[in-house]
Amino acid sequence: MNLNLSLLSILFFLTSSCETGKLTPLADLPSSLKETSAIELAKGSDLLWVIEDAGNKNNLYGLNPGGKIVKDIDIDNVQNIDWEDLTSDTDGNIYIGDIGNNSKKRKNFAIFKVSQPATLDETTDAEVISFKLPKDMKSEDFESFFLHNDWFYLFSKENKKTKLIKVPNQIGDHEAIYISDYKLKGKNTKVTSADISDDGKTVVLLNHDKLWKLTGFSSDNFFEGTVEAVEFEHDTQKEGINLVGSNKVLITDEKDKSEGGNIYSFVFE
Repeated sequence: MNLNLSLLSILFFLTSSCETGKLTPLADLPSSLKETSAIELAKGSDLLWVIEDAGNKNNLYGLNPGGKIVKDIDIDNVQNIDWEDLTSDTDGNIYIGDIGNNSKKRKNFAIFKVSQPATLDETTDAEVISFKLPKDMKSEDFESFFLHNDWFYLFSKENKKTKLIKVPNQIGDHEAIYISDYKLKGKNTKVTSADISDDGKTVVLLNHDKLWKLTGFSSDNFFEGTVEAVEFEHDTQKEGINLVGSNKVLITDEKDKSEGGNIYSFVFE
């Protein structure tokens, strides 16, 4: 969400393109990060926060606008089962979504709260929000979530219908609440990251060749409004999205041979 920009906003303004479908490279991701799965700006800092997914370190990385690692924080008390997305609150706290479930056998999921990481040095402990899926919901894979009105909203990664659930932003154990499901149009419909605007009026969902813009909803069933696909002229493994304005996003993709491994800006209508 658009919380604090300054230097990054200047860089974004100078390099953004209004051409439909065009992604503008802003910086290379560090070569040491092979599987970056999220990107987030938080209040009180210009740093771009990123993580890696399953099989990688339990670390939260803060990058400067040029893509250099300037914060490398080891989260001591938790394990990276499958970290997939990031979100933040108005106090500058970061939340790590340990929500991936490729095997669809996982029963317990977690969200880790890292308090004001911009002020931290090398190590910290996270507070844990753990949850199970609703009793009548089969195990699903999730790669996307965001925080809104003190609830976390998660979207399943599906080829058919994307399921939307929510979990309270409260330390402890919970059972998620099912909201709805929705069949996104098109061939490629797996949601890999999500975000919501500061005013709560626009939701964006990410796929490798497009984003979906959700607007006009009046409740937290975000699919009740208008769902519009915005195609990219760019096809890589995109894993992270962060709204930095009403129609501007930052996007990251994973490195694959000669492609990807970048931070991009994108402007949509």
